Amino acid sequence: MLSMSFLTVLFWYCRRLYSFLAQLLKRWSNYLQRQLIRNLSVLPEVDLLGYSAREWKGETKQAKQMREAYEELFRSYHIKYLRQVRRDNYSVIRAVLFQIFSQGIPFPSWMKERDILKLPEKLLYSQGCNWIQQYSFGPERYTGPNAFGKLRKCMEALKTNWAEISTTRDHEERGSMCNTLFSDENKEYKLYEAIKFIMLYEVIEAYEQIKSSDEPVHNLFSLLFARDSSSDPLSFMMNHLNSIGDSICLDQVELFLLGYLLQVKIRVYRLHRFNTEEFQVKYPDEYRREWNEISLLTEDDRYYHIPLFRM
Repeated sequence: MLSMSFLTVLFWYCRRLYSFLAQLLKRWSNYLQRQLIRNLSVLPEVDLLGYSAREWKGETKQAKQMREAYEELFRSYHIKYLRQVRRDNYSVIRAVLFQIFSQGIPFPSWMKERDILKLPEKLLYSQGCNWIQQYSFGPERYTGPNAFGKLRKCMEALKTNWAEISTTRDHEERGSMCNTLFSDENKEYKLYEAIKFIMLYEVIEAYEQIKSSDEPVHNLFSLLFARDSSSDPLSFMMNHLNSIGDSICLDQVELFLLGYLLQVKIRVYRLHRFNTEEFQVKYPDEYRREWNEISLLTEDDRYYHIPLFRM
């Protein structure tokens, strides 16, 4: 009888302990989930029209136009959801890279032919671009001789993560890897700085080709060098590239360059240009048939979100 009572009490305590541990584990899991979502720079999908109704309340002319633009995306373009992208000056690079990774898009062909890890040294030793020491990493300005070491680490981060994620065939696993990567601020900023540097490398290559008249270059470089503020690679870096991630984001010409170097067709729905020919644009406007397509939407040409299509 005594043994039965002891076993009953022991069972009761074990059951209470199990219940306590289960609740503790659930709370810890919920806490980690909240922390992950809080750190995510690309949020989970939300209903498109619900987002529009929350963000554009009221009866002002702008609010009405934005709601109409969202309704048009829903009705005519089969965009039913969107993923919000963190509103900072890396916004468009983040939105583009996230889609490239989550879709498993491989390296562009030119990256497969060259070792991108050697690009910083190539520009320094082969082409004598000592002024690259004035390169700025977003808010971090003018790191001097350390710029080359930091750039190599950024290139390593881009190459390693891109290769690992693009070779992952399972869609859910790839999505989980993207969520983890884009919730680590230090890692993702290295990716963006690597992309910025590759943009600079492409501009330098095009500038040298124009000077030597070896071969024709894409017309986007003519547009870029026609600007007073980016008439050569140094002025492009000092007046534009160095401030991206800090005080400015990519402008229209640089979006052409981004699509060109990553070999993706970037389709952008510009909601503030609703009912005009500029409502839907492509970057670049000339592209090869085999290039993958990604889509963005913007309300102001500054911050971008990711539209999701459903039939």
